[in-house]
Amino acid sequence: MDQMDLVEPIVIQSFGAFSLGILVYFAGARLTRKFSVLQRYSIPEPVSGGLFAALLALGIVLITGRGIEYDLAARDFLLVYFFTTIGLNARVSDLVKGGPILAILLGLTIAFMLIQNVIGMIGASLFGLPPQAGVLLGTASLIGGHGTAIAWGPTIQSDYGVVGAAELGIASATIGLIMASLLGGPIAKFLIERNKLAPAETPSDYVPTMADLNNESVRAEGPGDEINKVTIMRSILWIHMAIGLGYLAFEALQDLGVKLPLFVPCLLSAIFIANLLPMILPKAKLDPRNKSTELISEFSLSVFLSMSLMSMQLWTLASSAGVLIVTMAMQALATILFVVFFVFRAMGRNYFAGVISAGFAGFTLGATPTAIANMTAVTQRYGPSPVAFIVLPLVSAFFVDLANAFIIKGLLSFW
Repeated sequence: MDQMDLVEPIVIQSFGAFSLGILVYFAGARLTRKFSVLQRYSIPEPVSGGLFAALLALGIVLITGRGIEYDLAARDFLLVYFFTTIGLNARVSDLVKGGPILAILLGLTIAFMLIQNVIGMIGASLFGLPPQAGVLLGTASLIGGHGTAIAWGPTIQSDYGVVGAAELGIASATIGLIMASLLGGPIAKFLIERNKLAPAETPSDYVPTMADLNNESVRAEGPGDEINKVTIMRSILWIHMAIGLGYLAFEALQDLGVKLPLFVPCLLSAIFIANLLPMILPKAKLDPRNKSTELISEFSLSVFLSMSLMSMQLWTLASSAGVLIVTMAMQALATILFVVFFVFRAMGRNYFAGVISAGFAGFTLGATPTAIANMTAVTQRYGPSPVAFIVLPLVSAFFVDLANAFIIKGLLSFW
């Protein structure tokens, strides 16, 4: 169904969308319990629930002829909350340890971004579109996501005559998000079980995530285990301190002409606060790394991803079905081969590499939260990998946006 044929859409405001996101998460949890294949291949609960909700929405659209639009302001706030909690749980020692790995992963990511855009241009050319449209079938929509696709769509349409460029980018991003959610877990399962991999010994000061609590091997009583109203409110205070500092940095960077998503400076400010204050005031025992922070992190990620997937407008895919099916199939195959033969090997062929592989598939086809959800589902099944949750977001949420802008501009100017 062409989106232009739809009558006035059904608009769901922010509170309703947020509430539905929670309901969708529980639906996904129920589906995961009912269908063991979802758990066996580490498909996150928000993914199964979100896809189910998106299919229901498609049915409503086909029956009534009315589209469904969500106000996603609450979702965007949850994204900032989530990345701030990631920063609060980060250790500088882990970052130092992951430094060389981070550089290698960044190099692999940039190389794969070039591959993605070449595949996108090939797909566009096969269906008679200008090669410049290929960036909307490549990194502008996949690694960049819906926001980047919308940003570049008008330029591709006006400068290169691609009618409906923004819609093509949005459709590509939608399919990419679905593929990212469904491929990461099975890839990790294949690599981990084929190579008989297991987590390294858990550090003595490691605070288990809520996903880790399902693993008997990492359950232990210790500092930060208690969850009550005081620990939750203390964690929220830490989060808001970091967001406040991050917002100030965000505005300062904007004044300097540097455009980054708000969650990036919030992530960095949280790392700064969490590692500096305990050193300055050791007797005060200021440490945000606890289960309450992890609980907030898991909640934010789960509802964010549920809202992202349930709000996918699947009815917009029909108009470009041919080019989307062929090109996205090529992108999925390229991702699987690149992860198995390059990422996994370069990351060390160990358990950490298996977890990173799930995350790499998640953010190169979808988004950073999808990558984190993939890795969370994998570690929930097989065991913890704390460094993976620090290294990957720094690459996917910080460096990649900058590299993507330069790559897209370079390719467009070349053609």
